[in-house]
Order: sequence, then structure tokens, then C-alpha cells
Amino acid sequence: MSTWIEPDQWYAQLPSFYATTAALITETGTGRVLLVKPNYHDHWAFPGGYLEDNEYPQDGCARELHEELGLHLEVGPLLVLDWAPPAGPRPRALISMTFDAGEIPASTPLRLPADELSAYRFFDPRTAAEQLPAAVAPRISSALKARRTGQTAYIGTPPSAQRGSQL
Repeated sequence: MSTWIEPDQWYAQLPSFYATTAALITETGTGRVLLVKPNYHDHWAFPGGYLEDNEYPQDGCARELHEELGLHLEVGPLLVLDWAPPAGPRPRALISMTFDAGEIPASTPLRLPADELSAYRFFDPRTAAEQLPAAVAPRISSALKARRTGQTAYIGTPPSAQRGSQL
């Protein structure tokens, strides 16, 4: 039997998490995937970033594309939803949403903020996945498949399911 509690108490006991958005952008005609090289990591990344307070995910993705690359692209459907537990200095779980931002020609001029990004490059999908952290790499194939099929992929596998699949 549960007892009713005030809404502010109810919401205070619920879990909280961080949310990020990323954009799948491919090169027109080749299918190569656009990645960016942050100054603050040893690995490459999808264009995107953390959502701001009360920001809709698609709006946050579009904002990040403009801030990071100077692009004004239509942010399309959600391709991948991923969940990660707290790790390192990040004290909360992370929900990551990868959206379809379409194709652009390789000749599209991109503007990189020097204080955040040092490079961008189109990679074939397999090489793109190799440039990402192991936990993020599956988003490449999942996003491309979701773009082809129209079915959003969820790839956050809980440790209990991972253990069970190793038996």
C-alpha cells in the first residue's frame, strides 16, 4: 500500500540524468560519416553536445551543429537512443540521442570553434566506429541501420543483460 506524498517530494526522489544529442551527418553520394575532433579528448566524436536546461533535444542538436560547425541543418528523426551509467567524474547516468541530420557535400565549408574542436573529417562507417570510444562505436552502425529502416535503435544494454548473454 502506498501513501500519497506531495509532488515536490515525489519529484525529488526520482532519478535524474544528463542528456546529450548527436547528429549523424553523411557525405552526399558516399555514405561516409562526419566526425569532429574535440580538443579535450583523445578520440573523435559525433557533432553534438549536452542539452541546456529545458531544451528540446532536436533544438539542442541544431544549436550544437550551428555552434560547432556553423551549419543550419534540419534535424530529422531520432535514430539511436543510448544510456550509460555514471562514469568517471560524471555523477549521473547519461541519455544520448542521435538524430538524422542528413547529407552534405564534402565541399561544404565548416567553421570550427578553435577553443573546442581541432578538426573534422568524413570516415567510412567502419573507420568512423574505430575512431570513437568503444561504448560509443555501436552508434554508427545502429544509426545507419535506423536511417535505412526507419526504426529507432535502443543500444543501452544493462550489465545484467550483458552477463546473461555471456553464458
